[in-house]
Parts: sequence; structure tokens; C-alpha cells
Amino acid sequence: MKAFRLLNGVALFAALAGSSLAQQAQVSQPMYAHPKPIYDNSHFAQASTALQTWNGTFQYQGNTDHFTMVGTDPSATNVTTTYTVYVIPVKIGIKNSSGQITYFDPLTKLSNGQTAVQNMIASPIFQNQDYTIGGTDLGNTQFEDAYQRGNFWTDVMTNTNYHLLLKPTVLPEVTVVVPTNKGKTGNQFGVNVAEVDYNWFDAQVQAGLPKLKQVGPNTLPLIMAYNTYWTELGGLICCIGGWHNAYGNANTPQTYSIYGYTNSSTAFASDVSALSHELGEWIDDPYVNNVQGACGGILEVGDPIENETNPKYGDYTYTLGGFTYHIQDLVNLQYFGQTPSTSNNGNWTFQGQNGNLPGLGQIGVCSFGQ
Repeated sequence: MKAFRLLNGVALFAALAGSSLAQQAQVSQPMYAHPKPIYDNSHFAQASTALQTWNGTFQYQGNTDHFTMVGTDPSATNVTTTYTVYVIPVKIGIKNSSGQITYFDPLTKLSNGQTAVQNMIASPIFQNQDYTIGGTDLGNTQFEDAYQRGNFWTDVMTNTNYHLLLKPTVLPEVTVVVPTNKGKTGNQFGVNVAEVDYNWFDAQVQAGLPKLKQVGPNTLPLIMAYNTYWTELGGLICCIGGWHNAYGNANTPQTYSIYGYTNSSTAFASDVSALSHELGEWIDDPYVNNVQGACGGILEVGDPIENETNPKYGDYTYTLGGFTYHIQDLVNLQYFGQTPSTSNNGNWTFQGQNGNLPGLGQIGVCSFGQ
């Protein structure tokens, strides 16, 4: 995704060079951001419990790629690891030139009588349902757990009690009024949304999280916005649906994730789609530093799927509690050239897709085997 965003930026400036329309033009492209972790040791005055992670390797064309993942080693353990996820709803306020503020509130009641926060908690991200992929029953469990079990199925089929579960706790809502030069309202993918500067917003999160006593490096703070996309280059490039990052003490870094719940069944980042993307990447690359050789970048397992057209944005639908959720497919280590493969049926993705995927694959970054 890092390379894809750079290409869009180059194309943008090439198209607008010398044009008086540069200030008005906007490139709209669904994407996810990848900030660089910042470690400065100033955020944590006392020793904190580190996030439970494990280290592993996989082979690709004779080279050894190293990684750190959330949880325990599925080849050596047969246990359930549970993580507290502190959900922080953020009410985004966009101020116009007259001083009027339009709010985008995740606690607004939706057409099913629930709020976006309630829908998220009731979704397959945090609730159990059965996942059978290609004839393999991966378990009656949460989506991210089913994904990771499928990613390491050759181990989990023996260590059947291996699980990685997420326990949500919703904290009080936070209201953020965005400065006029850092945000605006807009219409993206047919939805009225807030468009907020990504770098500015990420800085607010890193400044605010240390003030929350509940949050620590062994938990995941999850910042949730509603009908919000993030932008870059002064709003010229939209639309970022979410990201995950880490900061603080290098020995016990604080990871966190940010995503937008879009109230539309056809828009990018619909309901929990962006959340499924970011949590999968948090699990398989929590510190955004798992460099692998096959695709020339970090181990981001959602990016190769996000620009699919069938299904759109790589989203598969699941109905739970009478509501239809959109959950993005995720790639297994097999996609990155893992030899021998540990995934369910040797699949490249959780949903059983194989071959040159129309995400990063469409620009030839990871098209081996074709």
C-alpha cells in the first residue's frame, strides 16, 4: 500500500502540474495508511506489561523472513490468549467558515435502532460464528481468530485449542472539533462524510492515549470514528479508512488502531470492513516492522485485497443478529511466498482465493507464481 499511495501522489502532481485547478482537485481512492512507529521513551514513566507476542520465521526463495505477531506460537502452544480492546468512540466535529459545526457521531442511532458502536460490538469481529472455508471448519469463534487459525492451520489442526480472542470494553466518547484547515465535509462513495487530515489526527491520538489510565501496552486502544475518512496532502488525496501504529517506550511500545465505520452497504470501509482489515494487520504486524522480501514491504495482510472489484473492496458479507456485516478478506503467509505453507488448504487468503490478487498484485508487486 505504501508504494500504491506514492504512485497516486506522483500521478496527481503530474496531472495537475501548472494547473490553476490544483487547489480544488481531489483524488478519491480507497486506501489504508501505514505510519512509521515512533519510540521516544517519554510516554511511560513506569515499567508496563508488554503485549503478548511471539517471534517466527518463514522461508521465501531460500531467504528467511522474520516476524513478530500477536498471540502465542501456534506450533508450540495450545492455549487461548485474550486481549482487552478499549473502544474509544470519537465524535468528529467539522467547523465551516461561519463557525457552524457538523458532527459525525458513532453514538447516533442507525436504521436498525442500534448505534454504530453497538453494531460493531455485535459484529463477527467480537462475537462468535462458524467459519468453514473450503470444507475446513476453522471454528465457531471471532473472525480474527478464525483468520489466524486458518493462517497456521497445519499447526492448529493439531493444537485445536489455540485461539486469539478480543474482549471489547467501550470507554466514554471523546469529542474532537477539527480545525478548519485540517478538515472539511464532503461526499465520498455516495456518503456525506468528514474528511480529516491523517497526520494531524494521528498526532492527536498519540498525545491523548497516555492520559487514559486504562490503556497500557498489553491492551489495544481502538479509536472509532463514524462516516469519516482521512486525507493527505492538504486534503488533495482521500480516502484513508484506517491504520494501526505503535509509539512510546521501545521495550514496551503502545500499539493502537484507528478506523472509520461508514454507514453504507456499498461504500468503502462499510460498517466493520476497515476494522477487520486493521485488526488482521495488527495481529500479524503489530509494530509495523515485519519486513518481508516477497512483496517488497511490510507484512500488511489486508492491502493485497482492498482494491478488489469482485467482491468490491474484498468484502464478504456475514449476517449476525439480523444485521449484514462487511468483512474484508485477508491474505495468509502463503501469499508472501511462505514455504512450506501452513495455511488452510495452502490458500493464499482466508476466503480461499489464490493467484495474482487485484490489490498490490495488480501493479506487479507480488505476482510470483503467475
